[in-house]
Amino acid sequence: MDYPAYDPHSAVTPLTAAELTALDALLQALPADGAMTLDGLDGYLTALAVGPSAVLAGVPSAEWLPVIWGGDGEGEGDREAGRAGGGATATPFPFASRRQRKSTVVQVLRHLRHLQQQLAEAPDDWEPIFSVAEQGAQEWADARDWCTGFLQAVDLQPSAWDGLWDDPALGPALAPLLVLGGGLGADPGGAVPPADLDDLAVCDGLSRAVPDGVLRLLALKPA
Repeated sequence: MDYPAYDPHSAVTPLTAAELTALDALLQALPADGAMTLDGLDGYLTALAVGPSAVLAGVPSAEWLPVIWGGDGEGEGDREAGRAGGGATATPFPFASRRQRKSTVVQVLRHLRHLQQQLAEAPDDWEPIFSVAEQGAQEWADARDWCTGFLQAVDLQPSAWDGLWDDPALGPALAPLLVLGGGLGADPGGAVPPADLDDLAVCDGLSRAVPDGVLRLLALKPA
């Protein structure tokens, strides 16, 4: 399928709270294994924004966009259209329509552009989208899906990230992200001891350390 290329110089039009809520509901409702949650999507796009420039510049949008909804596939509409000898009425699985797919792509690109602009111009105002569990008056942050999404972006071109995880100035700061995302052996170097991530307090503490690691990564990114 053809997808528009990401334009890092396009206008910045942040998604509204209502649009984010609707996008969250859509992703949760897609009939596909592997579709991201909204916080997973936010982590995925953040990695594209702060990671090595070669990834976003070198990986076509047709490769990285479908990862968000679990990949493009063939739905019943595709099979029926094929049996009828044409593809004009094929449904772009896992979406309900071509219009829904187009709208989702546009929203994803808008969110990426906003993240890129915010991290470049006002990083102190940046707030990642984490899940939050409420227990009485206490709120516990849970960045596991966000970190998993971040590492899915790393998987697009792992070689571009070589050396970052073991960098003595950066590796310890990224350790909570690795532990929560379950990637790269969880925590090279043992900067974070084994932890029970089902413990709300433990997960919350690691989650709140993730943004600092991301901002340190951003600070080391070549201009």
